[in-house]
Amino acid sequence: MRNDERRSTDKLESHDSIMDYKTIQLAFDAGIATITLNRPDKRNAISFELIGDLRRALDEVEKSPARVLILTGAGKAFCSGMDLENLKALLGRSPEQNRRDSETMAGLFRSLYEFPKISIAAVNGAAIAGGTGLALLCDFTLAVPDAKFGYTEVRIGFVPAIVSTFLLRQVGEKQARDLLLTGRIFTADEAYRMGLINEIVPPEKLIDRARELAAQLMENSPTSLRLTKRLLSDHARAELDAQIETAVRENAAIRATADFREGISSFLENRKPRWSPQ
Repeated sequence: MRNDERRSTDKLESHDSIMDYKTIQLAFDAGIATITLNRPDKRNAISFELIGDLRRALDEVEKSPARVLILTGAGKAFCSGMDLENLKALLGRSPEQNRRDSETMAGLFRSLYEFPKISIAAVNGAAIAGGTGLALLCDFTLAVPDAKFGYTEVRIGFVPAIVSTFLLRQVGEKQARDLLLTGRIFTADEAYRMGLINEIVPPEKLIDRARELAAQLMENSPTSLRLTKRLLSDHARAELDAQIETAVRENAAIRATADFREGISSFLENRKPRWSPQ
């Protein structure tokens, strides 16, 4: 092995995280970066703090020697959607704050969708609403048999605007309408049949299988992988620019409606919503 090759290999083996995170864990090993959503007591729910941590971690991984990213969750859930305390806070936000919140979430999803390195989601349990978005935006999605998914936004007065932009690129419109308009929960088996996940893996083998896949991918040309991912992102960019702008606008606008306030209130109070007549 040449000296420059040996130095490159050593760099991949020994890289450490340079930042402190409160809601995630970031580890590097043998060219693989693993981000673990780390709020197991909250089922890894999405908080404003987690969004910030995850975006900083993605930036750190992008700049690191790692060639593959694995995204998973601590505990029994992958990500249960929006944090309850953050849901309460949404009720008091101004239109400008709602717009910024929507742009931030769209930025997170797009950062993951267009991430320049290979990404693998290892879905260890429930992935609901925004959690479904995170799980399915990676290049590869592996899931345990008991994993559950669902775009549940319409059940609590949201519009699944940002996630719909990406879902429509992954499945046919008829299937997207089914998932988005019913807000129903669907299983790993159904997600596999729709092509939303790549493999169903026993829980005890999930991370090992993700690392095995990562090792297989790292046998390919790193330049070819990077340029292929860039090509795929470039194909979608112009269309995504327009669609996400509309999605952000709709995501912010729904928060000013009576149905949004009632949906959030009923969810927090654990009761059936009383929707306003249309």
